[in-house]
Amino acid sequence: MTGSDATPVRIDTSRPHPARVYDWWLGGKDNYPVDEELALRILAVDGTVLRGARANRRFMQRATRVAAEAGLRQFLDIGTGIPTEPNLHQVAQGVAPGSKVVYADNDPIVLRHAEALLHGSAEGSTEYIHADVRDPDTILRLAAESLDFGQPVALSLVALTHYLGDAADGDDVHGLLKRYVDFLAPGSWLILSQVTPDLNPEAIGKAAEHFRRSGTPFYPRSLAEFSRFFDGLELLGPGVIPVSGWRPEPEDVAVQAEGIVPVYAGVARKS
Repeated sequence: MTGSDATPVRIDTSRPHPARVYDWWLGGKDNYPVDEELALRILAVDGTVLRGARANRRFMQRATRVAAEAGLRQFLDIGTGIPTEPNLHQVAQGVAPGSKVVYADNDPIVLRHAEALLHGSAEGSTEYIHADVRDPDTILRLAAESLDFGQPVALSLVALTHYLGDAADGDDVHGLLKRYVDFLAPGSWLILSQVTPDLNPEAIGKAAEHFRRSGTPFYPRSLAEFSRFFDGLELLGPGVIPVSGWRPEPEDVAVQAEGIVPVYAGVARKS
């Protein structure tokens, strides 16, 4: 299913892409000078971004492992980004080799790396969809070729919602996520993280402005705005919290000691 329903898209190296900027912050090499330039500009005004990117990555790994240990065997990860090990499928299939994982992203460079690198266990399956989060009909239809949506699915959008606007901006991110959640069976999980202005407003405001000037919309959200994503769902402990504090492991505790990471995270279950 890798790349199903996708028209071949030229990789645009003339403007930065969030997945490639994020790759630079993670220490990856799958980015272009335009991505590095933006990454450095944002780093200059927000010294927390390297910690934040890496804390986000570890949160994804912890939340995935907790979901797999709780018995979930199906995972839909939207806004996958450029593969950085361990990837979500490696975490899930490390707990339960028969787990089925579908990734979705809209950057063609991610597609190329997915084809080369995202290989799962022999017992499970790992697939990739080249599609935009704003097209839930396509993502859910293609994901259903691998996942049984009559059974619980762990849906993750890690560090993605801050690139999506509200209804006034033409995106209606809360309505969009509700469409995905409404499609999920009871027992499914929603795994989210999102940049917030609450914890470092001046730096996040400057970083957001750099993103917007580069042509990338960016929408940091308050605790109340982020918490709305979980309306009608059962939040799992410890609730909505700065990302490094969500069921932290020793490395996360060390990050907390270095200073704040202005990113909220939460995991919730659909009843």
